[in-house]
This record gives sequence, C-alpha cells and structure tokens, in this order.
Amino acid sequence: MYINDKLDELLKAESSQPYRITYMHHIIFWAIYFGLNTLRWGSMHDDFEYSIKTNLIGFPIHIALSYFNVYFLMPKYVYRRKYITYTAIVLLSLFIMLLVKYNLTYYLVSTNVWPEGPAELAGEGLTLNYAIQTMLGELYVVSFATAIKITVDWLRENSKFHDLEKRQLTTELKFLRSQVSPHFFFNTLNNIYSLTLEKSDKAPEVILKLSGLMRYLLYATRKRKQDLKSEIDCIQNYIDLERIRFNDSLQIDIGISGDLENKMIAPMLLVPLIENCFKHGASKNIGDMHIAIDVNVADDFLYFNVSNTIPTNDMDSKVATRSGGIGLSNVKKRLELGYDPKDYDLSIFEKENMFHVDLKLKV
Repeated sequence: MYINDKLDELLKAESSQPYRITYMHHIIFWAIYFGLNTLRWGSMHDDFEYSIKTNLIGFPIHIALSYFNVYFLMPKYVYRRKYITYTAIVLLSLFIMLLVKYNLTYYLVSTNVWPEGPAELAGEGLTLNYAIQTMLGELYVVSFATAIKITVDWLRENSKFHDLEKRQLTTELKFLRSQVSPHFFFNTLNNIYSLTLEKSDKAPEVILKLSGLMRYLLYATRKRKQDLKSEIDCIQNYIDLERIRFNDSLQIDIGISGDLENKMIAPMLLVPLIENCFKHGASKNIGDMHIAIDVNVADDFLYFNVSNTIPTNDMDSKVATRSGGIGLSNVKKRLELGYDPKDYDLSIFEKENMFHVDLKLKV
C-alpha cells in the first residue's frame, strides 16, 4: 500500500463519521416516546389501560404526520421557499388527523374523548377547545421529530464540509511539499552534461547527490513529518549541487549545532528557504556572493537562520523586500496549515545589504 493511501486512510479515521438515521433509530425513538407518553397519561388518569389504548390510536397519527412533514412537505415546499402553501397543508393535515383521532377514540376507547379537559365539557364531543389542544399536541410532536431530523441533517452536512475541507488542506499540503523549482533540476542536469563532456571525476558524485535529493523529494514529501536530520542532509546535497554552478564566486557558511536526533519537521519546509537564496541571490548577483546558514536545536525548538547577499541590481532599483516570493509564500502557507501559531515564528527582513529569513519552529 502506498504512503498516499495510508494518508487518505488516516484522514478518514480522523474525520467525523457520517451521521445516519437507520430503521433501528426510528424504532428505538418511537418505542421510548410511546413508553414515556403511556406512563405520563397513565399516571395522570390513574388508568394505564386507557392510556395504552389512546396511545395506540395516537401514535400512528404522530408517526404519519411526522414523516409526511419531514420527508414530503419540507423538501417539496420549505426547501423551495413555498412557505404559505406549506403552512396551509400542515394545518389541513392537522385538522384531518384531528377528525381521525376523535372518531377512533370515540368509537374504540371512550365517548369521553378529552378526560383531561374541563369537567363541564366532558362528553360534549368535538369542541373548539378540544380541537385546538389536540392540534397543538400533534404540532408539538411533529415539530420535535422535525427538529431531530434537521439537526441530524445539519450535523451530516457539517461533517461532510469538514471532511472536504480536510481533504483540500491535505491535497494543498501535498502539493506545497512537492514544490521545488524545476530550474534547479534543469541547471543541475546541464552541469552533469558539462561534466560528462569533460569526463570529470565529479560527474558520478553529482549524479549520486542528485539521485539522493530526488529520492528524498519522492518519498519524504508523502509523509506528514520527516526526521530533521534527513531534511538537513537534503539541504546539504542541494548546496553541494549548487556549488558546482558558482565555483569560487560563491561563499557558503553553514553552522549546525544542538541535538538533531528524534526531531521531526514537515518535509521540504526548509529547502525553499535555501533555494530562495540561490534563485534570488546568487543567480542574479554579479561578483562575490555570500550565503550564511545557521541551524540550531535547543529546548525542542529549531532556530533556522539563513541570509544571502542582496543582488546589486536589486539594491540599485527600489525593489521591495522579497517577502512575497513563491518559495517564501510556500513556506508561510505550509506553516499556517501544518502548525499551530504558537509553535512557530517566521521573520523576513533586509539588513546591511543582506536578506535574512529567521525561523523558530517547534520540532
């Protein structure tokens, strides 16, 4: 199984499970509701037989009205903003169910269809007060069932939205991790070609370093985190390959200190910062070029500082600081997506004809 597939499985595992209402949920809900309602009316009238009979009549009506509203009326009218039609049909449905419930109760249970009502209205039949109270009771049950359905639908859609958002972020991170300037590979291949024409002894070493760098790009970028030491090795390979292009005109100082073991970092996070020095510094500079790189690990934080000479033509023209370059924008975006704000600090500035990038990162 490929690492990308494993990442997708991890994403699915971390995502919220879909909210589904099964037949069993329906059965359990109505069974509990029926039990509680039977106990309630049985206790109120001190007649559980009457309570069971009336609920056996009432609950099919509750269920029919609820499902008619949730699965037919709302999709057909509410979701299409036909509110007046919807309201009229609901009222008509409540009135029809009132007549059905009244007649079933009157002929199958008791002629006193409203024992909980005022004593003076006992046996009066279908009165206005009875109609209002019964329709409001039905409306209460329908509203309760509808609220549950709407809540579950909202949770399901919200879950889908967050799953989609996570997938988009994961895809974006994969893309950002895989970005290294194609110009670098083009220039390196040109250098290898020149070395092979000259039959230079450096050619095998350059090919080996390029192979190691490409292997790192191919496999490490599929992981969410990579060993810091491997990232530093990748940077050193990158620098060694770039040295061939500039020979003695380029001075590179590298300092590495602290304990790099068992420290993790997002792969290819530091390489764009180094690439930026060569792309916007060394390749544009006429004359001597200086790049300084300092790597220090202390108290679970990486302090990564890189600086390069600002090209002469950039200093003469009033060009703004390259804080918005593609490479640096890539790094900023990946930090925002992959780390908590408290776990990193990125500073980009110019000072004394040098372009500086300082990164503090929890590892």
